[in-house]
Amino acid sequence: EEKKKELEEFIRRFSANVAKSKQATSRKKMIDKLNISDIRPTSRRYPAIIFDRDREAGDQILNIHSLAASSTEDGDLLFKDIDLNLAKGDKVVVFSKDSRATTAFYEILNNKQKADAGRFDWGITTTQSYLPLDNSEFFENDLSLVDWLRQWATTEEEREEVHIRGFLGKMIFSGEEALKKSNVLSGGERVRCMLSRMMMVRANVLMLDEPTNHLDLESITAFNNSLTNFKGTMLFTTHDHEFAQTIANRVLELTPNGVIDRYTTFDEYMQDPKIKELRNKMYSITA
Repeated sequence: EEKKKELEEFIRRFSANVAKSKQATSRKKMIDKLNISDIRPTSRRYPAIIFDRDREAGDQILNIHSLAASSTEDGDLLFKDIDLNLAKGDKVVVFSKDSRATTAFYEILNNKQKADAGRFDWGITTTQSYLPLDNSEFFENDLSLVDWLRQWATTEEEREEVHIRGFLGKMIFSGEEALKKSNVLSGGERVRCMLSRMMMVRANVLMLDEPTNHLDLESITAFNNSLTNFKGTMLFTTHDHEFAQTIANRVLELTPNGVIDRYTTFDEYMQDPKIKELRNKMYSITA
């Protein structure tokens, strides 16, 4: 039953994903042929993703006023007139028809890109941790993973190898794997390293830009559960429908003509006829 449930979960989640559609089809065939006596103990390992916080944030999290941004490449307007007051405990799925808009939004909030207009202010009790869409700048060295993660240690205890290996181990870098060079990692390994870093930082606000792109099903499942249980505040963008629906309690859509901001589930947002009408208007040139 557990094996069947696992296969069905994969099919449900990834059957519409072009990159994984063949895998989904093969798993459908596996269900048809499933024989209890043939099942052997799994060798798959699930990461232990646990986001703790050094301290709880106060009521003032993030205030954004009239934020606007254009593409750094061709000058296209990505969004404007973005106003947001982020409340403590909000888990906000941020999206746009133009994926460049969401990435620019996160880059601005992390002081990696300058806004065209507007301002933002983080609450003084907040600490932020950011998982960018492009993480390549973090891996332009040949450090071992132990030394790579040590870069974000802030105390002598955190710099100890046994402490660092604990965080790497949670993300399935155990034994000799923790001595891999950081510049030879796969896309999925890089994301798992970034998650190790985020866990060690212990921030009370998380920002995640397409975090599941390179992860396998086991890692996505563990990640999904961890973010659902996270007690802090979160802004995230994802193409994984399950992620958006099960985690978010608020939807923020960035458009060239303003923002749509609703406290609702992702499914309810996408199915609401009034919101659909508003979305069409906000993306139209004459809006």
